[in-house]
Amino acid sequence: MGNTTSAKKAARKIARRTEVNKARRSRLRGYTQKVEEAIAGGDRKTALTALAAAEPEIMRAAQHGVLHKNTASRKISRLTHQVAKLGK
Repeated sequence: MGNTTSAKKAARKIARRTEVNKARRSRLRGYTQKVEEAIAGGDRKTALTALAAAEPEIMRAAQHGVLHKNTASRKISRLTHQVAKLGK
C-alpha cells in the first residue's frame, strides 16, 4: 500500500478496474466456450447463433482493453472458420 494520498487512490482504482476486467474476461470466456461446445457437438445452427452472440462480446472486450484488438479479431476469425467447416 502506498504512503501518499495519490498512491492510495491509485490502489483503490486498480482494485475496482481489476474486478470489472475479471467480469469482462469471464463473460468473454463463457461466450467463447458456448461456440466451441457447439462446434465440438457438430451443431452448425447452434454454433452460428452462439458465434453471433460471442462476436460483439469479444469486440467489446477489445474496446475496453481486456484483449488486444488483433487478438480479438484472430479469435473471431478462427471461430468463424471452424463454424464454416461444419457446413461442408
